[in-house]
Amino acid sequence: MKKIILVLSFSFLLWSCGGNESNIDPEKEKLAIKYGLTPFEYENGVGPIKQKLNIPSEIDRIKAESGKKIFEEKCTQCHKLDERYTGPALRDVTKRRTPEYIMNMILNPQGMTQKHPEAKKLLSEYALQMTFQNVSQEDARNILEYLRSESK
Repeated sequence: MKKIILVLSFSFLLWSCGGNESNIDPEKEKLAIKYGLTPFEYENGVGPIKQKLNIPSEIDRIKAESGKKIFEEKCTQCHKLDERYTGPALRDVTKRRTPEYIMNMILNPQGMTQKHPEAKKLLSEYALQMTFQNVSQEDARNILEYLRSESK
């Protein structure tokens, strides 16, 4: 009887410790492995953003205004909000990509196009490597907030 209780207790312990793995979509995990990425990188890109950001649903107007200025200075040579230009239109990018993916693309464009399958597709489609615009992580976060504020 003691052995049965011990085995059941150990089984329960193993089951309760493995809870996080059930949150990973098995298909995404397979694709991540196929491309040599972690499941996080597959969903959120490759770069300095390595964990989910805590982004409130409400737009931070100060960050968005700062992001607009940075976007106009550093991004509009290649990107427009509503039209394909040298790079893709970005008005709805926050609906297509996670915040972490967008920030990793801004902060590590070359690494993204070398490793991430979606960024590789963009490079193939636009035939132009996005360059790092010498922005800080805070600048990238402000650009993200601007893009969130402009999303329809």
